[in-house]
Amino acid sequence: MIKMNNEMKTGLQKLQRPLTMAILCGSVALSVQGCVGLMVGGAVVGAMSASDRRTFGAQTEDRAIVHKGEMRMRALVGEAGHVDVNSFNRQVLLSGEVKDAQTKEQAGREIASIENVKAVVNELEIAETSGFKSRSNDALLTTKVKASLIDSKAVFANSFKVVSEAGTVFLMGRVTRREGDAAGEIARGVNGVQKVVKVFEYITEEELNQLNHSQ
Repeated sequence: MIKMNNEMKTGLQKLQRPLTMAILCGSVALSVQGCVGLMVGGAVVGAMSASDRRTFGAQTEDRAIVHKGEMRMRALVGEAGHVDVNSFNRQVLLSGEVKDAQTKEQAGREIASIENVKAVVNELEIAETSGFKSRSNDALLTTKVKASLIDSKAVFANSFKVVSEAGTVFLMGRVTRREGDAAGEIARGVNGVQKVVKVFEYITEEELNQLNHSQ
């Protein structure tokens, strides 16, 4: 396995910036419909995948959890709400809008019952379903936050997953307290962000060093 030192990671971030901006901006319209396609050169994809702090097994399980979760939410909510399902290292974030508290609680139970889910963070709002304009704004906000993370020298952007709902930005990832605090400040500084919610799995600086040396 190719090891990535700090200089290599800094260089990768610089390379990601123009590519990611083009990709993210081009995918905003798709993300409003709940389907974002990410296609870049194989070398860049490989490097970004290698920097993911989840195991390959966890990444695979996260994709399966999201797929199953989305199917269950469509069956539960239908056209009466809007539920986004995101999973990072088997911790699931539910965001969006549902019609009542009962539906919110049931959604949480449905996701918790999916195989390999270890925790559910239920941030569903009891409100009217968001419209196209609101979701478009959230897609753009996610793009801006991701770009700001890429620009920063304080964090490694690929360690974070960004989700936006009604101006609230949710940050997910396996990060140290130092990285989490820095990412929170970066997100708060982005124009249009009303609130930042951290949904992190914290690791120690020692664990981070071990991960860096294993890559």
